[in-house]
Amino acid sequence: MRTRPVLALVAVVLVMIGVGVYALLRPSGAPVGVTGPGPEETGRAYLTSWQDGDVSEMGRMVVSPPADFAQRHLTFAQDLDIESLTLVPDTLVRRDAQSAELAFHGVRKVRNLGDWPFASTLRLVLREGRWRVLWLPETLHPALAGGGRIAFKEITSPAAEPVTSSGEPFPHDSGAENYRGLFGGGEEESTGYALEATAADGSKKELVAFPPPHAGKIRTSLSRPVQAAAARALDGVEQPAAIVAVRPRTGEVLAVADRLGKGNGGQNAFRGLYPPGSTFKVVTAAALLSEGLTPTTRVGCPQTYAPPKGRIFRNASGPPAEGTVTLTSAFALSCNTAFVEQAARLPSNGRGLVRTAELFGFNAEVPGLGDSCGRISPPGDVDELASDAIGQGSVVASPLCMALVAAAVQNGSWHGPVLTPGRSPSAQSVSERASLPDTTVSALRAMMRAAVADGTAASGGLPSGTAGKTGTAQAEGGREHAWFIGYRGDLAFAVLVENGGAGSKGAVPIAARFLRAL
Repeated sequence: MRTRPVLALVAVVLVMIGVGVYALLRPSGAPVGVTGPGPEETGRAYLTSWQDGDVSEMGRMVVSPPADFAQRHLTFAQDLDIESLTLVPDTLVRRDAQSAELAFHGVRKVRNLGDWPFASTLRLVLREGRWRVLWLPETLHPALAGGGRIAFKEITSPAAEPVTSSGEPFPHDSGAENYRGLFGGGEEESTGYALEATAADGSKKELVAFPPPHAGKIRTSLSRPVQAAAARALDGVEQPAAIVAVRPRTGEVLAVADRLGKGNGGQNAFRGLYPPGSTFKVVTAAALLSEGLTPTTRVGCPQTYAPPKGRIFRNASGPPAEGTVTLTSAFALSCNTAFVEQAARLPSNGRGLVRTAELFGFNAEVPGLGDSCGRISPPGDVDELASDAIGQGSVVASPLCMALVAAAVQNGSWHGPVLTPGRSPSAQSVSERASLPDTTVSALRAMMRAAVADGTAASGGLPSGTAGKTGTAQAEGGREHAWFIGYRGDLAFAVLVENGGAGSKGAVPIAARFLRAL
């Protein structure tokens, strides 16, 4: 009569053995009761069916697909004229035992226009023992999230499209967009198309542009890596700002990243005129050197100084309160009073300063731009001369003009800006009279190196080999403009930050980011 208990015991043992064998054979981490492919296999199979256009098979892999699931896919492809679709899965990420995500990227080919790359994510969940796709509209494209829409819009492009010197398009959000016409794009336009996303809140974003296929290309002087470095150096700068970079030996404009606002057609880095402040001391120093001063000449640098029958001028900060320093130290420390006092040496009541400024391109028509990039007027009295000597008063200049000033020191002569090599108007009428004396050039280079090594730009993180000059320019009705101009290797540049304060704080760190990104 013990047969039944023995049989029951045997059955229990067999069940336990079976459970143990299953535990040994089941894939590690797999939930009990899962049947069919895992999440990665399911996701890849879904992408394959989608790429093949098998919407019915896709629907069978989706958890509770909407009633119009198939129609949504067909309408999306028809409305946007999708000719083909290529999908590539990325790496699966397991969120927990019940969910996973498979990122993927792909390319939709739009009929007669071109490729439209995109990226999205498949969300996978475990339902009733099988891995399924949790489908949302943004699976089709992220821009469809929350009721977003995608549609075509017409765009106009110049009949001849300016490109960088390497033949590539201008970098995205580069700050050079308003300069395309200057670089040879012309006024003739033709029509192209773009795909634009409209979010639920009404905001719009261009996803991809298809310019007219017949649009020609004009190679400009812009260097794509230099332009990209200039644009990214301005990212995060709250005040309006600009960077212009040029090649000293030719005058070719390598970058113009302009976020100075809409005035002058958004071309303020070329056409906007601002007081350059102490960056103009490069020009004043050149004028003083031509009158016999040397880098080692001792000059006074009091905290305040009033020229005979003139008003009081002050140093912003830094220079010693009393005593004398070398002209190089006065330049490196940006001593206003030293330059105001020494400006009285200049001949013809300061007209020698005007003549020197004209060697650096001031008051001259700039080929391709029409107007001058910098202006200075003959001073009428000692106060006007003193103000001009420190880059205030009648002196105004664009960032382009001040980049060319730095370039003239690096190269030894001033060159007019070149925007489209081989097509730009000749600047020889200016260049022939713009060579600087060798002794002046050598002295200015040493003084600009001192400003970076031991002067106002010393703590800005500039890379080795940089020479330059800071500027803090008084501006009407607001905080001072921050400037820094300089050169490194065969590249000269100017940085301007409107109402950015001291040049050492507002402009030098931007220049350092720019140079280190090259």
